[in-house]
Amino acid sequence: MFKEENRTLGVGSLALVLAAIGIAWGFTFFGVCLGDIALGFAGIKAWSNGSSGVHYAAFYSLIFFASAFVVGITHKDDLGSYVGRVITVAFGSMVAFCALVVIFTMGL
Repeated sequence: MFKEENRTLGVGSLALVLAAIGIAWGFTFFGVCLGDIALGFAGIKAWSNGSSGVHYAAFYSLIFFASAFVVGITHKDDLGSYVGRVITVAFGSMVAFCALVVIFTMGL
């Protein structure tokens, strides 16, 4: 495990921020999903069947997770880059696994 005490803020610190945005974008907390709200403002459907079915916002969150991972890998010495990578791998893997299950069970 890396010690975060000697590290400074930098571009790699965005890995943690992007991971947090990816979580907020793709998951529902207290009945609110920021991805649903943002997609609604953009005129894009967040769900395949109204408010149920395939949750498209969760798929879009993979963009934030992939960006966080790349930033965290390329700027390893910055504060928060390691934690951002770990969070990204954990949540991104969950979303990707669920996406594969949906694709193979629903035939999308």
